[in-house]
This record gives sequence, C-alpha cells and structure tokens, in this order.
Amino acid sequence: MRRTDPEGHGPVRYGPPLPDDGLPVLPELAAVLAAAAGRSESEAVGGGAALLEAACGYWGRRGLPAEPDRAVAAPGAPALLLALTFALGGDVLVPRPCAAWWAPYARLLGRPVFHVPTPAECGGVPDPYALLETVRRVRAEGGEPRLLVLSVADDPTATVAPPEVLHETVEAATGEGLHLVSDETWRDTVHAPHDTVLLSPAEMLPEQVTVVTDLAGAHLPAGWPAAVARFPAGEAGDSLHARVLDVLTALGSRVAGPVALAAGYALTEPEPVTARVATAVRLHARVAAAAHAAVVGAGALARPPQAGRHLYVDLGPLRAGLSAQGVGDAQDLEDFLAARLGMPAPGGHRFGDDLGALRVRLSTGPLLGGGDEERVELIASPTPLELPHVHRSLIHLKSVFDDLRDDAQRWEPPR
Repeated sequence: MRRTDPEGHGPVRYGPPLPDDGLPVLPELAAVLAAAAGRSESEAVGGGAALLEAACGYWGRRGLPAEPDRAVAAPGAPALLLALTFALGGDVLVPRPCAAWWAPYARLLGRPVFHVPTPAECGGVPDPYALLETVRRVRAEGGEPRLLVLSVADDPTATVAPPEVLHETVEAATGEGLHLVSDETWRDTVHAPHDTVLLSPAEMLPEQVTVVTDLAGAHLPAGWPAAVARFPAGEAGDSLHARVLDVLTALGSRVAGPVALAAGYALTEPEPVTARVATAVRLHARVAAAAHAAVVGAGALARPPQAGRHLYVDLGPLRAGLSAQGVGDAQDLEDFLAARLGMPAPGGHRFGDDLGALRVRLSTGPLLGGGDEERVELIASPTPLELPHVHRSLIHLKSVFDDLRDDAQRWEPPR
C-alpha cells in the first residue's frame, strides 16, 4: 500500500520553510533592529501606525492604494491565513500544487481543502474550468466553498500567471461568490521584471480580494517573522478586517517590536533595501536558470523559473532508473535526492501534489554556499556563478541529475 503519511515525515512539522536567500542580513536592516533592541513596549495587535503606513505606501507604489484601517500586520503570513480562514468560514480551494503552508491552517480549523489543477501555462492559479467543476462538485456533495487562495508569483512552481489566465480564473471564482486571498510574497522577486507582466487580482476586483505578503519573500530575513495584509474596501472588507483582528488578538499574534521597526523601514524601500532586493533577485535568477538547464538537460521536466528562489522539477521521465534505486513515490524521492544533493529537496506531496508523482522543489539558496565570507563575496561579484563554491554546487547538481539520466537509460526496456 502506498504511504500517505510516512512515519517521521509528517506533513506539518516536516513541511518545508520558505526558500531562504542565502545572503548576509543587510547591514542597514540589522542596524534598525539593533537600535530597537531596548524597546520594551509591545507592538499593537495588527501592527502599529508606522508599520501600517509603510505597508500602505508599499502597496500604493504597486498600484494597490490602501489606507491603514484596511491593513493588518502579523508575525508571518501563516498567522494571517489562519485568521482569514477562520473569519471567512466554509471550505477552502487551492491550486495543485500550492505553497506547503496553505492547507495545514485550514485543516487545523477542521475546514475541508480542495485542490484544483492548474493550467498548462503556469502554477499558482487554478484552471478556471476545473475550478468551476470543483465548486459544482463540492456544493453537490453538501460543501460550502467560500475561499480561494492563489498566488500570481508562485511557490512552488516559480512561475508568474499571465494576466489573461489570471483574469479568467478570477472571473470564475468571483462569479461563484468566492473570496480570494492573493499570496503576493514573491511578487518582488520576478527574474525579468521588464519582460514579465505581473498583475494582482486585487487590481482586477478590488472589492473581493485580500492581499497577503510575507516579508521573508524579498525584504526581511526568514528569522524575522513579519507579514502584512491589505483588505478590500466596502462593508464586507470592514467586517473581514474586524474579524481578522479579533482572531489575531485571541492568539496574541503580534509582530515583535524590533522586527516591526525593521519591517517598517524595509517597506519604505530606501535605496539600500531596493539595491539588496535587486541584487538578490539577479543572483537567484542566474542560479535558478543554471539549475533549470542542468535538470532539463538530464531529461527531467521543469517550467523555466520566473520568480522566487526555487524551481519545481518533475522526474517522471527518469522513473525507470529511480525505481531501480528503490524510489517509488515523492517521499522516497525527497529522501533520495536530499542525500544525493546534500540539500533539502521537498517532495511534491508537501505542496498538495500526488504522492505517486516524482516531483520536488529545489531551492537556489543552498547552492550559494554557507559561510559568511562566501555570502559576502556573492553580493559584490559581477560573475557569481564563476565563484568556486557556487560553481562546485552547480557541477554537483548537474552530476547528480546526469547520473539519474544514465540510470534511466540503462533500465529502460528495449524498444
């Protein structure tokens, strides 16, 4: 019998974190945090005035005007999604695959989660026709679908949803009365921003979309948890905002005072922050492109990465060789590749994909090296892929996948 919850590999405690940027903390950010270390007062639940003003300025520069009374801050996007899921009620729909942290919070509340296939062009958003069919089926079975979570710049697939695809999905979802939560954690990590059109669902239907952004995506280290949410205007948005604040208050979910000051500084986007974000995006885009070339060259399948610090790889074409190594499902593949690569390789089942599908998310951060000196060197180098530690990592990645290709060819049945 195929495993659904392998012992020692539970879907929540062993779920993968957001991909780290693998770089030193920006000195200016560290200075803001250090200066606030003596701050004893607590940040208000939902965020203080300065942090919310900074968040509204951030959204305004992206064509999403907002007021502080339409915004909320929390210690990480998971707390916001938990509060939103509780406040909205009903069943939850998500794309397949989706970010690993989306579904556990709904299940924690006892809410059914339904995965909807994505279109061929991208991940992050459900196929509109599959979405309509899923909603119809859930209602026919007595369910009450109310919430759709999606992401235009996606974890895990590293794709950006084309505006025309997004428009069809948003139209289908709102036609069925669903509220949309747009996870825009990775919107500022698009690899080719001048060639890629990224449109937020909130620009299309501002009264039916809540935007959530975890600042670990581009602006803060993952160990400084902070996230912000922008609520729609109107009476329904007011009610949802109030209910989310109630949940965050009940949980005591506050952004730590020093982290709140650092988050506010980052969201105002001074030159040191924008320069570091741009540097990190260029670096990870180059590494992701090299990793993509390595895995595709070995016969695996992967969409070209367009955003984030990761790529999503389907090793189905190499199944024959992997089967000979005892790899039969995504959990086996996760264990096998983690040992071979010397870095985490979470299987697709972590992201709602089928356990039997041989898919993994590979992050680019571990390919950058782990020492402080190596990380500083990355920031200043005009040719980071030629640095010895990065070059070795990419050669090792290519070697592992080339071996898998050779194994697959060896075990393929004769034609």
